[in-house]
Amino acid sequence: MTPPAPRSLVPLPADRLRVPTEEDAYAWHTVFDHPEVMEFHGGRSAEVSVYEELTARQRRHDAELGFCFWTILDEDGRVAGFTGAQPWPHQEWGPVGAIEIGWRLGRAAWGKGLATGAALTTLERLKAAGVPEVVAMVDARNHRSIAVVERLGMELAEVFTTPVGKRRGHRYRLAL
Repeated sequence: MTPPAPRSLVPLPADRLRVPTEEDAYAWHTVFDHPEVMEFHGGRSAEVSVYEELTARQRRHDAELGFCFWTILDEDGRVAGFTGAQPWPHQEWGPVGAIEIGWRLGRAAWGKGLATGAALTTLERLKAAGVPEVVAMVDARNHRSIAVVERLGMELAEVFTTPVGKRRGHRYRLAL
């Protein structure tokens, strides 16, 4: 059996990423409400109020920094998930002060190259904003996200244990 051809690394068109709207909080809640999507994020979709706060924070990041976790739109203009970057949100552990790149897609959007394409567009926007380096914090069991960071050319910088849940994670880095 011949292995599948590698995916081409093509950035997602910029018009498929938008600053999250207030309504996107409800869309994120809906598209992430799947056990496989949330396997490494607590097992189930958070309450809508968590996504309301997250989308509001992302709008602030975009206004203040020029980047955020953007909403990804599928080919039909429906919300597929998010990707982008933000300052590492924790002060008590992890890469405090670093810019974290991340993504999460609804289950229906998996396997279409959206995470990698959207992350490539994110990297282009971060370079344009003058960000010198990004990190990705990935659960060591999340092979799908590890494949994305590898396609992006990120290097494993650290293996760590999370303070809550005591899970093994990987910190990847990429100089821009």
